[in-house]
Amino acid sequence: MNNDFPKDLAALVKTLITRRFPTEASSSKSTDFVTSHEKLQGDGSNRKFWRIRTVSGRDCILVAPEKNETKELCESKSVWEIGNHLYRAGVSVPELYGFDEQAGILICEDLGNTHLHSLVIGTSFESTESTENLRKIYRETLDQLVTMQLHGGLDFQSEWCWDTSLYDKELMLERESGYFLTAFWQGLIGKDIPKGINNEFEKIADIAASAKNTFFLHRDFQSRNVMIKDGKVRIIDFQGGRRGPLGYDLASLLIDPYVSLPLWFQKELYDYYLQKVETILTIDREVFAGQFIALSMQRNLQILGAFAFLSEVRGKLFFRNYVQPSLISMTYLLQQAGENCYPILVDMVAEAEIILEKNNF
Repeated sequence: MNNDFPKDLAALVKTLITRRFPTEASSSKSTDFVTSHEKLQGDGSNRKFWRIRTVSGRDCILVAPEKNETKELCESKSVWEIGNHLYRAGVSVPELYGFDEQAGILICEDLGNTHLHSLVIGTSFESTESTENLRKIYRETLDQLVTMQLHGGLDFQSEWCWDTSLYDKELMLERESGYFLTAFWQGLIGKDIPKGINNEFEKIADIAASAKNTFFLHRDFQSRNVMIKDGKVRIIDFQGGRRGPLGYDLASLLIDPYVSLPLWFQKELYDYYLQKVETILTIDREVFAGQFIALSMQRNLQILGAFAFLSEVRGKLFFRNYVQPSLISMTYLLQQAGENCYPILVDMVAEAEIILEKNNF
């Protein structure tokens, strides 16, 4: 093992792994228990990640909080509690091997490097075979989403949530439309908040909040949080899970700016999802469609706020690439809702596109 791997982590790895797998206990020193390691880079997260291999040949991912402070430690505990709950519920999440609550260190199964995102980027939608291969993966992803939402919602405990335990109107206005206004509109675009926009955000949130919110909600269910290992879909980054509506995670997957799925493909996946859910629940499709548009707009507002903050404040320029696709998505959603419904937001999105294009953003 290279000398730059923290010795305290090496000792902890040995303790946690041999506690979970007693047959892997070895006489090797703690510093020799981890035979190789690689520092990994998270997307929007400030947590620290390592890919490690133990002396027994087991490949693992080690996750450590950025700081040993209450917020970060609570988030780490949520990974452990929610991850184990989902695993028991039959959701394809990584197996969690061990957790040290005092340090917030977690060790889990290594799922490799293949994200759904990379498969979409490598797909030609002009090729029937290529599209069919991707279609199968997305359908399996939606199968897992339904399992996660319905089975994961059973016996879900609010105390496992490190942030809030419920996706509701208050969260929408503060963390999504509010985030859009402060981080994107004021921070990135540099404009004053127009009069009347909060009334429009209230209107969107009212419709979104009318959806039943007793299901499990991942809240960041997009292509970079879906991995493929041995041809099977696996779901990661569920620590922000809480109770919420069905349509939000579906919207996150379909309007995902990392991949900008063709609209016809989004519609096909939307129909497949509803057919899947309807084998278990009764759904009023017309009501669901209206709520879905509102939830999609909520998600899109959150995305624009997050991408502006991460790129301009955190300096993670990777996210700049996806601001324009997110604006295009928002324009389409406003058209679906009816442009006369939210005229101020329509004008804001159009103005933002002009300003960013002018500044070669």
